[in-house]
Amino acid sequence: MSRTLLVRLSAVAIALGCAWIAYTQAPPQQGKQQAKQPNNTISKVADDLYAIIGDGGNSTVYVTNEGVILVDDKFEYDGQDIVDKVKSVTNQPIKYVLNTHLHGDHTGSNERFLPTAEIIATKNARDNMVKNKAPGVMRVVFTDETDIFLGGKEVRMKWYGRGHTNGDAVVYFPALRILASGDIGANNGPNVDYANGGSMKEWGATLDGVLKLDFDTVIPGHGPVSKRQYLIDYRDIATKIPATVTSMVREGKGKDDIAKVFTTNGGLWANPNVVNKLDQIMAELKN
Repeated sequence: MSRTLLVRLSAVAIALGCAWIAYTQAPPQQGKQQAKQPNNTISKVADDLYAIIGDGGNSTVYVTNEGVILVDDKFEYDGQDIVDKVKSVTNQPIKYVLNTHLHGDHTGSNERFLPTAEIIATKNARDNMVKNKAPGVMRVVFTDETDIFLGGKEVRMKWYGRGHTNGDAVVYFPALRILASGDIGANNGPNVDYANGGSMKEWGATLDGVLKLDFDTVIPGHGPVSKRQYLIDYRDIATKIPATVTSMVREGKGKDDIAKVFTTNGGLWANPNVVNKLDQIMAELKN
């Protein structure tokens, strides 16, 4: 049975809103230089929902009359640009940041937002961040599912299983029938992070669970906003990869022969991430 954490607006959130105003007006911290100039654009996906696409992972902005819910915050140098992009569509402060997983192209600006917003992720994602000594570790975590209610709107974060990592969450906007998939549906093809609990073997089944949600639009972890069919096709690929590798091993094929399958076909099937991690994938599939 899923354990649900209900995160509700309270006096603490009001205090965070006041802190946000002070924080966004404060000068940058001394000694921190931007490594790069941000290169992001914000575009409307639906009423009150926007995608920020460019650097790192995609960010999703959900505007309510009591604040903004942000999904993923890119690299460290993108923090102020995210603030500016949000201000271009609303004067509401960012109250919540939802991290889909641990990687720094999705959590890099966490430190910037921690003083003024609540950051939420799966417990596995937090454990991975602690293990990797990553900055901006969140204070609030969940195991299977959590709901955020703000300004009369609902957002659901859900964990369905292993894939890119062992801590991938999807973020679902039920009123809009939109899903932010994180890197469990990134457009660079399935890329397993074995060091942080990922699984090629289980990825397809995890997406089977995700596809039980009622959504029409997908904001992937990387790449353009897409339709539901994109994630169906992605699930099919994630299922076919381990099945193909297992079948070829049983036929006595070696690593080089298997690698050719993932370099000679088009679309998601031509996947350098599979080739680069083929030893690990083959080892996982032996078990």
